[in-house]
Amino acid sequence: MSRLVMKFGGTSVADIERIRNVARHVERERKAGNDIAVVVSAMSGKTNELVRWCEEASGLCDQREYDAVVASGEQVTAGLLAIVLQEIGIPARSWQGWQVPILTSNSHGSARIAHVEGRAILEGFSARGEVAVVAGFQGLNKETGRIATLGRGGSDTSAVAIAAAIGASRCDIYTDVDGVYTTDPRIVPKAKRLDRVAFEEMLEMASLGAKVLQVRSVELAMAHKVKTFVRSSFDDPRDPKPGTLICDEEDIVEQQVVTGIAFSRDEAQITLRQVADHPGVAAAIFMPLAEANINVDMIVQVASEDSGATDMTFTVSTADFERTKAILQKAQPQIGFQSLNGASDVVKISAIGVGMRSHAGVAARAFKALAEKGINIRAITTSEIKFSVLIEAAYTELAVRTLHSLYGLDKA
Repeated sequence: MSRLVMKFGGTSVADIERIRNVARHVERERKAGNDIAVVVSAMSGKTNELVRWCEEASGLCDQREYDAVVASGEQVTAGLLAIVLQEIGIPARSWQGWQVPILTSNSHGSARIAHVEGRAILEGFSARGEVAVVAGFQGLNKETGRIATLGRGGSDTSAVAIAAAIGASRCDIYTDVDGVYTTDPRIVPKAKRLDRVAFEEMLEMASLGAKVLQVRSVELAMAHKVKTFVRSSFDDPRDPKPGTLICDEEDIVEQQVVTGIAFSRDEAQITLRQVADHPGVAAAIFMPLAEANINVDMIVQVASEDSGATDMTFTVSTADFERTKAILQKAQPQIGFQSLNGASDVVKISAIGVGMRSHAGVAARAFKALAEKGINIRAITTSEIKFSVLIEAAYTELAVRTLHSLYGLDKA
């Protein structure tokens, strides 16, 4: 029998009827001859409720206790799905993260998976024919013996890690969409579902605003070469659609130059004017931010010529905007800038595609097309398989539609 991991998100397990629908998907795969591990998220809205309770209990609560509370949502779902599977005659048992065990770092709230021990799950397959229903989003820090959670979207990472640990032939991530699209269909109705996406492309999409998969889950899938499908749990369990396969680049026969357009509204721009231009100034700016765990993205430095001063522009997440400004103002004497300007009404638009490696002028075409639409570019970053531009948020939809059409994705 082949092994399969199936992961279901919060909207897929929102209530008992939805959980029964999940059980029918599991039943179909079991009848196809698969040993199955199911990874589940908390029921829709439950994690937000648990977080709110923690915040009401204390403005600055102990992160270890916070994890103990918020991890309970997935445990409830795992138990309920096991009960429903048993009700339809399928042997099943629920597993909490520490029982597997999924071992993690000690960074509560954003722990990283260090190791997954799959022997107990495999024994359940062979000895009892059980479906393993695993609570996602959580693991155990071995040194402290405490539950640690993996951050929002962490159930995706749990699923891929378990798939690698048990040698699963594939990992199916069931969501409320039927695959990965060339861009958000709510903005571009002509957006197409992609049959296949390379790991590298999906990693860029996930990190640049596409909400389909958590970034770390894609990193794990790429590292362990776990073939991963994105599918819809809302399909008829008797006749599901194929979804989108995330796989190695060599498994894709025909590759578009640009595979998809992603965008992120979670951006804020910081500009430091008249920064003293001498060795060490960049470290003086960015080291305090790194020490505060603030992630800096796009960085643009204007050449100083003979003035001895330069302008420095960069972006941070919207949530870190005010904190970043406060840290930089405090460090002003060491940095030596004249003024600090900020804007949160910006958006990052990105084009992604492994085909960019072998085609020149891909980004230049975009810059020209945006200029023709009167869209000003504030910052640019590029890599081998993507480029990103920072623009005013008011032009988001126009920019996405323009680039989607420019690269022929309307016809993909």
